[in-house]
Amino acid sequence: MRPQRLTRVNQLLKQEVAEQLFRIMHEPGFDAAACTVTRVLTSSDLRHARVLISIRGEPERQQQILGLIGRHRKELQDILNRRITMKYTPQLVFELDESIAKGDDVLSMIAEMEAEHPEWKQSPGKETAN
Repeated sequence: MRPQRLTRVNQLLKQEVAEQLFRIMHEPGFDAAACTVTRVLTSSDLRHARVLISIRGEPERQQQILGLIGRHRKELQDILNRRITMKYTPQLVFELDESIAKGDDVLSMIAEMEAEHPEWKQSPGKETAN
């Protein structure tokens, strides 16, 4: 499959999964505001899709919410099958996306280093004379 088409399929699935999660998840303990569908990675044969979800909160809470979403996988696939016309409806696998948390860690490390070394902060365009 052409990469452009696969990119469009991934974007469409991301949008639909996010919308349907918000609509069908009414279980106690599920916080829709804490969940963000960050990416969908569909296999080239369209039979499998990894749905990466960023969940704000402690690791135990993240696993709890991911488990709640996983229990509704079949229902989500059925809805996608009805709403999207594709040769195959991909089998969804939900995974925790930790890239946002890792990015926050990197930014906090940079801020910490800058606090320890105030001499590193310079105004843009100003050179220091040595």
